[in-house]
Amino acid sequence: MLALVTLLLPLGLQIWVVYRGWPVLLAAPVMALLAAAFAFDPLAATLTQRFMPAAGGFVTAFLPLFLLGAVFGKVMEASGAAMALARAIVARLGPGQALTAVVLSCAALTYGGVSLFVVAFAVYPLAMALFRAADLPRRLIPAAIALGAFTFTMSALPGSPAIQNAIPMPYFGTTVFAAPGLGVIAGLIMAVGGLVYLGLLARREGATDWPDEAGDTGDGPDLPPLSVAVAPILTVFAANWVLAETVLPRLDMTYLSDPAWGGTGPERVIGLWALIGALTLAILLALALGWRRLTDPKAVLGQGAQAALLPLFNTAALVGFGAVVASLPAFGAVNAALAEVPGGALTGLAASASVLAGITGSASGGMSIALDALGARYLDLALAEGTDPAALHRIVALATGGLDALPHNGAVVTLLGIAGLTHREAYGPIFVVAVAIPVLALIVALLIATQVGTF
Repeated sequence: MLALVTLLLPLGLQIWVVYRGWPVLLAAPVMALLAAAFAFDPLAATLTQRFMPAAGGFVTAFLPLFLLGAVFGKVMEASGAAMALARAIVARLGPGQALTAVVLSCAALTYGGVSLFVVAFAVYPLAMALFRAADLPRRLIPAAIALGAFTFTMSALPGSPAIQNAIPMPYFGTTVFAAPGLGVIAGLIMAVGGLVYLGLLARREGATDWPDEAGDTGDGPDLPPLSVAVAPILTVFAANWVLAETVLPRLDMTYLSDPAWGGTGPERVIGLWALIGALTLAILLALALGWRRLTDPKAVLGQGAQAALLPLFNTAALVGFGAVVASLPAFGAVNAALAEVPGGALTGLAASASVLAGITGSASGGMSIALDALGARYLDLALAEGTDPAALHRIVALATGGLDALPHNGAVVTLLGIAGLTHREAYGPIFVVAVAIPVLALIVALLIATQVGTF
């Protein structure tokens, strides 16, 4: 019992300090050292031999995706393409469908490869105007953005360029299109369930007081036509598919087996390379189409690169915190208990990944730790059971897209900061749409995968 306290107390404090507004990048290493102190582990060694290698490993592995995603998002924002797409969706649905319009705007942008942080900044002013016009509670705006930006488009829908959908690829030899049937079903549960819940809550609560300046979006920049705004997003999907399914598999990659190139195989890199190539092509197209609307393209690219750093290092810090916690004796006991969860490889991996995502407050961080420690084991078990590795990919993505959105999640903290609301005011609806309903979707996907199979 005392050993379990060494696990739960640092986690509880991590959630509390972030809930109180302390930066994740500082809180994570401090709480990691506190966890080590409770376990009587050497502090300096914990920092340099556990925390830093885990955090650094994450940066090394996923810097290109964070960088390209942030640059793409910034170009889409600065060229007016992101706002053009959001306004087109709003115009077609009308202000009476404010909730649906905000959710679909966020979903279209994030599913197209725009960083959820960029989406939150870009869509929030529009959401303010819509919610005020529709007389909806202001405190529901963060939940609507969360539903569209980091639930079904992040972990469920096949083809999503989200980092959470990319991380499993090298572990299971899959692509971002893994298990499309399971993903679509889970995505529908999240999207429809979230919209129904927010709609019921909005009708029950009614409007709240609005500040005088709320919803003032202005006329905005010279926005491009919808076709120009959509083209780079479609490029992400089309190029990703062509590269992953046609171009890269035909290349001679036997050199990868050489230790000088990592001693790996094509199946572990094709998915990652395809996504890197697709995002690169989309950025070039977005630049070409929006060049005349970019007053300083070099500055836009620089701002996009800078925008990648905070989410990357916040997530890496949470990975480091999770790695330290995962080294505690108490976590070993918890992990052993999770390994005994009935249901085979899919259920065991889902349970382990969910717990780690909750501990780190990060879907990508928890997933990285879980797959580093358990990926090979569950892949072998899945193959022995006759389970398609694509199911492992989709289930682990879904599993880490639930408990990750606890109060200490970096995206939640950022979203509430943009809205100028506290956890007390607005976190409750976020919990339902980004934690409770995604967990339900995971359970349904697990039942289908284990009883019916992967499709």
